[in-house]
Amino acid sequence: MTKRLAEVAKKAGVSEATVSRVLNGRNGVSEATRASVLTALDVLGYERPTKLRGERGRLVGLVLPELQNPIFPALAEVVTASLAQRGFTPLLAARTIGGVPERDYIEMLLDHQVSGVVFAGGSYALADAEHGHYRALTDRRMPVVMVNAGVDDLGFPHISTDDAVAVEQAYGHLKSLGHRRVGMVMGPEDHVPSRRKIAALAQIAGVQGESWFVERTTFSMESARLAAGRLIEKGVTGMICASDVIALGSIRAARRLGLEVPRDISVVGYDDSALMTCTDPPLTTVRQPIEMMGQAAVDLLVNQIEGSGVAPDELLFEPELVVRGSTGPALTRV
Repeated sequence: MTKRLAEVAKKAGVSEATVSRVLNGRNGVSEATRASVLTALDVLGYERPTKLRGERGRLVGLVLPELQNPIFPALAEVVTASLAQRGFTPLLAARTIGGVPERDYIEMLLDHQVSGVVFAGGSYALADAEHGHYRALTDRRMPVVMVNAGVDDLGFPHISTDDAVAVEQAYGHLKSLGHRRVGMVMGPEDHVPSRRKIAALAQIAGVQGESWFVERTTFSMESARLAAGRLIEKGVTGMICASDVIALGSIRAARRLGLEVPRDISVVGYDDSALMTCTDPPLTTVRQPIEMMGQAAVDLLVNQIEGSGVAPDELLFEPELVVRGSTGPALTRV
């Protein structure tokens, strides 16, 4: 017990006597200090006294699908900083292949009495995935915000980039360079943001009678390389990719086939994640406004935590085309 008091006191920046008063429910402690002690208790993984377990701490879960794609650490940086400014402590849960599934992270976060959860790119973005584990959050009336497009029937607000505008920008850029055979390297069949991008191109290019093609991939560079290779075999001269990582895999595919980017193949990414100015060539991409989206997600979440009504709507943010060295005029390949 003495060791626990010392650890909690150090984490909260208060005396052991103050920690003892909070844990025993005594008076003489400000609400801010009390919240700091309870948050420290949660972060260190100690169970609250029974009479305090029904109260939520000022903890917020941030659940990410991975950390290898630079866009997710960038989002985490914005969200955690914004939460800290509001007096909340973020708990980061990043999933890995073969690691802890999303449903288990939800259980862990609920055990820690979090005040709310921000998700990015979770199972909700896959139409055919299992979504039952989100019901535990609904049953608890847990404040939740989901970043990126997903299924519509979960009842949570979404923060998304406008996929239709992103495709309009990317396709318009390629078409202005003379590309008439355009390929899309998109995510899995049930990936909702990819579905939106494909629908947007179908509306734009399909009406105009242009030749366009789609190949599916997982969000890995090697899988993207294989998908892009199939598009190149179909004679495309420009590619629109579902992420910057997929775009880099597509550039690798072109080079393995003896082609040069952008002389023979133009490639457009999506995200404008870190270091895309340092790739060879620097990547033309559609930038997601991550800072504004992350701050908006925290605003929506805190409004829910504080009792303000938030409609389960989707807020769409407009992307921005960033032209660099991976796109150029179309050449007719024999």
